[in-house]
Amino acid sequence: MPAHPDLVAQNAQFTKKIHKLSDNVFTAVGYAASNVHFLVGEAGIVLIDTTETTQAAENILSDFRAISNLPITTIIYTHSHRDHISGAKVFAEGRDVEEIASDNFTSDLVGVDQSRPAPNKALMARTKRHFGISLRPDERISVGVGPGDRPMKGMGAGYIEPTQRISERTQLNRDGFDLELVKAPGETPDHIVVWLASQKILFSGDNFYHAFPNLYAIRGTPYRDFDAWADTMDQLMAFEPEVLAPGHTQPVVGADAIRTALTDYRDAIRHVVSTTVEGMNAGLDPVTIAADLRLPDHLASKPYLQEFYGHVGYASRAYFAGTLGWFDGNPTNLGELPPVAEALKIIRLAGGADAVLLAAKTALSDGETQWAMELADRLIFADQQKDAASKIKIQALRYIADFTVNAPTRNYYLLAARELEENLA
Repeated sequence: MPAHPDLVAQNAQFTKKIHKLSDNVFTAVGYAASNVHFLVGEAGIVLIDTTETTQAAENILSDFRAISNLPITTIIYTHSHRDHISGAKVFAEGRDVEEIASDNFTSDLVGVDQSRPAPNKALMARTKRHFGISLRPDERISVGVGPGDRPMKGMGAGYIEPTQRISERTQLNRDGFDLELVKAPGETPDHIVVWLASQKILFSGDNFYHAFPNLYAIRGTPYRDFDAWADTMDQLMAFEPEVLAPGHTQPVVGADAIRTALTDYRDAIRHVVSTTVEGMNAGLDPVTIAADLRLPDHLASKPYLQEFYGHVGYASRAYFAGTLGWFDGNPTNLGELPPVAEALKIIRLAGGADAVLLAAKTALSDGETQWAMELADRLIFADQQKDAASKIKIQALRYIADFTVNAPTRNYYLLAARELEENLA
């Protein structure tokens, strides 16, 4: 299936390989969406993150055994996202292993309060679309920061609850490694980074990867603190690392290259904030702000700021909602019509369902795919010419998917198109 060539080229970041960062430090890349880091010590191994499935963990461990047969004695979780914590039981190999995380570590794998309502069904449906779960292999190009074709058996099944939680800076000596664990909020508020000063290697978790940061995830996430993430970039630079080992994509080597990348990352986040705030203060709505927002040329050209995973427009809208809430400032929208009622009125105004359907077909043939989808939605909401409108929307979704560089958007569009198609059958 066609896909944006830059998104296809991004797959070079996920070439399956165990990278040797030093004589006794290794990073497994490309086995799954997330990376696993091995610090081979005197009598055991310190592990940083455990990947997203038990099957991926088994594959990584099997290949790593060609390098070392020492037992894994300590596991450090950089943060609580399940793609980093789901393989711990595999790496523990039945032993009691120390698991370390931040003191505010919170996982959706355990401890869920079933007595309280939560949109778990909605979140699961959107997560499947976001990551392209169940797409055909030829459709699943990537997830933006990891390969699309990866083992999915055992998602969440290998998690082990942390045995130790750290606050602020913590010095640890494990298996001969002097490590510094530092709280560094970014993609999550419970993020920590691991600093191996003797070798100037920084394990940054998901605070950096080779893609524009996912300041908002379309699968549905709580507000991510933009200012905290940007400030963390300064915190990471202060270590002056010579090797940066991220939670996704390949390591970055060289002090100058790392400083430049982290500086650009910080400046990109701050640009989204400052430009969005400027629009908010001018009384603009979030859709208009997002539509006009672009990174400056010197940032937009950087390979690690392409919108493979995060999206500049989505980030801007998330900042608006996270600071001013859902209301866009227009009093009309305090009592806006629900979609079905609005659709019925628009259809009537347009001269009926046939007229709207014709306009949708024309928009599609003219390449106005977004407008075609919006017109099709009016018919779908109103249950008028629904099948024909659904076919137009399916075509539009697949057309846009072919041209977007953002992997979550592409995956979401393709699975939404399939779901519509299945409803027609």
